[in-house]
Amino acid sequence: MLHLHPLCWYFPGFPIKIQLMDTLFSANVAKNAPLAEKMRPRSLDEFVGQEHLLGKDGLLGNIISSDKLNSMILWGPPGSGKTTIARIIANMTRAHFVEFSAVTSGVADIRKVVKEATDRRNLEGKQTVLFVDEIHRFNKAQQDAFLPHIEAGTIVLIGATTENPGFEVNAPILSRSRLFRLEQLTDEDIIEIIRRAIIDSERGLGNLNLIVDEDALAHIAKSANGDARVALTALEIAANSASEDAHITIGIAESAINKKQLQYDRAGDAHHDIISAFIKSMRGSDPDAAVYYLARMLESGEEPRFIARRMVIFASEDIGNADPHALMLAAATVDALNFVGLPEAKLNLSQCATYLASAPKSNAAKTAINEAIQDVQNERIEPIPNHLRNAPTTLAKKLGHGKGYKYPHDYPENYVEESYLPEGLKDKIYYCPTENGYEKTIKERLNKLRKKKV
Repeated sequence: MLHLHPLCWYFPGFPIKIQLMDTLFSANVAKNAPLAEKMRPRSLDEFVGQEHLLGKDGLLGNIISSDKLNSMILWGPPGSGKTTIARIIANMTRAHFVEFSAVTSGVADIRKVVKEATDRRNLEGKQTVLFVDEIHRFNKAQQDAFLPHIEAGTIVLIGATTENPGFEVNAPILSRSRLFRLEQLTDEDIIEIIRRAIIDSERGLGNLNLIVDEDALAHIAKSANGDARVALTALEIAANSASEDAHITIGIAESAINKKQLQYDRAGDAHHDIISAFIKSMRGSDPDAAVYYLARMLESGEEPRFIARRMVIFASEDIGNADPHALMLAAATVDALNFVGLPEAKLNLSQCATYLASAPKSNAAKTAINEAIQDVQNERIEPIPNHLRNAPTTLAKKLGHGKGYKYPHDYPENYVEESYLPEGLKDKIYYCPTENGYEKTIKERLNKLRKKKV
């Protein structure tokens, strides 16, 4: 059991000269603000996590402490510290700091901020640092509005995003900015943040003399899934729910945060990363990993028809004729999903995913069609051989269409030596079966037939 009493914690800051009092965000936090806002770190010394960026040799930490700012993009999951880093910069920089939200602002607001920055630079010789939260919410045209002012040095842009900047941020802005990747906070980081809030009497819950069980701390940290904001919100709810003895048990913690916060956006990075991991797990014949990623997608609210559609594709792309039943099962799973619906259809999805992962693998069908398409696109398109042409009319028959065609069923074993490809491709082989599963049988038969043509 962890029994924490109020202590006086001191985190030494950096000796800085602040020109504008309105940049001191942490000093103006209301007393009734959420705990997560009140406990937001005010300096680099108070920041927990992101050691690779803010630690002893961290480049971002050195840039901030020296106040030598260049445009940058902060990319990381929710609650990892992007906005906090921006506000620490606000408290430390000699430049004018402006915070801007892409959710609530538009082009007109951009023009206003840029005009004020231009006037400030011309009249006061002072640079403006512009923090744009959720910069990925701006479309490419809106982002372009910043570009000339970044190039002119009128503003230093700090953009924060949870989405992959390679997809969501204009290439010209990226090329003029330094990209910093923030990692998900560890459970140890989250526990440290919670401990500080428990004993901080000035901004945290120190005056409550909370008694917090270790398993309750661990549950909040684990369920927050790396998001400090979620963890502090859960702690605040738990503190308000505690009995008169201010004792937070595992039961109270579970009530405060009873479902893990899964980072997921159907149009974002998490969506693409998890479906990629799901497919690669099936391709790697690991049903355990496949069903785990399936569970993550279902729990995150992914559209189940999207999952089923990808399994139908996978059945032909990665299994093919090594197990012809794979495509049949995947197609049946689509029907079952449409007929049964969730939550019961998770059983059908699980059966399909584990079968596909366990099945023998072959990409021969995929390779065959891709090579054939390459020849169609790049080689000379020759006429269809006469004996293979359709002859529905008298004229077609007079032209020799279909003449000389050998009907395989008229020959032993329903096979006759014949050339079906155009003359320029007559010896081309596209489909090369593997030795895996049923494809081994196919390979043996095709090899036997192909030898007869030689």
